[in-house]
Amino acid sequence: MMPDYELMLDAYSKAGGVPAVFKDSDVAHLVVHRNKVIGSHLIPGLVLTPKETETGVNIDFRVEKGVKIERPVHLCFGIIPKEGIQEINIKASVQDGAGVKLLAHCVFPNAVKVIHKMQADITIGDNAYYEYNEVHFHGDTGGVEVIPRARVKVGRHSRLVTNFSLVHGRVGTFDLDYDTEVLDDSVLEMTARVYGYGDDLIKIREAGRLIGANSRGLIKSRVAVKDNAQSEIINELTATAPHARGHVDCIEVIQGRARAQAIPIVNVTHELAKVTHEAAIGSVDKKQVETLMARGVEEEKAIDIVVSGLLK
Repeated sequence: MMPDYELMLDAYSKAGGVPAVFKDSDVAHLVVHRNKVIGSHLIPGLVLTPKETETGVNIDFRVEKGVKIERPVHLCFGIIPKEGIQEINIKASVQDGAGVKLLAHCVFPNAVKVIHKMQADITIGDNAYYEYNEVHFHGDTGGVEVIPRARVKVGRHSRLVTNFSLVHGRVGTFDLDYDTEVLDDSVLEMTARVYGYGDDLIKIREAGRLIGANSRGLIKSRVAVKDNAQSEIINELTATAPHARGHVDCIEVIQGRARAQAIPIVNVTHELAKVTHEAAIGSVDKKQVETLMARGVEEEKAIDIVVSGLLK
């Protein structure tokens, strides 16, 4: 039997990752299987301290003042067996003038009864940059419960970007809740892409509070559900400062007996601020499907291609 590290890298590869990065001395990384740190590497200017717990790992993450991490930091979290629980608690700080991009893969290829919880408290200083990209790879049984939580504070003249993707394998039960506060002249961009089928349950809440003058915010969701899957998407932007600007953009596609709900919330309390929104729920574009079918693509495959295009 392959050891846990090799099994994790195999699942990481199937999720779209490139295992070779874990051998690159210029790339920082951390690999966690269940509650064990099975691989790690640091580079100058980055503090990454994991502490194993009974059910997961607590992580202190810090990019030191003025340090720009040139290459993405790679994280891999997962559970290879059919059952297990993993609780990841992250306390992150990107100090003034610093910048970093993270690429996290969460892999649960054999899950029948798996729970993955993540709680992140993130502070981004002034003139700083933080980008967090999270990609999930699940098996086909739907036996995963994913519960990510994040609370983020963004300083002045800074930028926060988050991208969440769960489009490979059954979703299972997914309940995401991100809340962000943005100060003067800073930018927030949050994007989520999820594809649910079977009896998957999807709940997403992403909220941004533009409390600084000239702050900007964009919250975007792309969700597709089919069979008996259900989704509820709550995107919320609040602008309370002069010249704050924000936009909420949610598109959901339904097929079969699926159900989808979109709840855009915009709240403006300053006469010089502005927030807009658009939300749409509907079926797959028939013209696009018919065009593909006219080229010899079977209907079910054509629908999958159109949905995949939306999620990309």
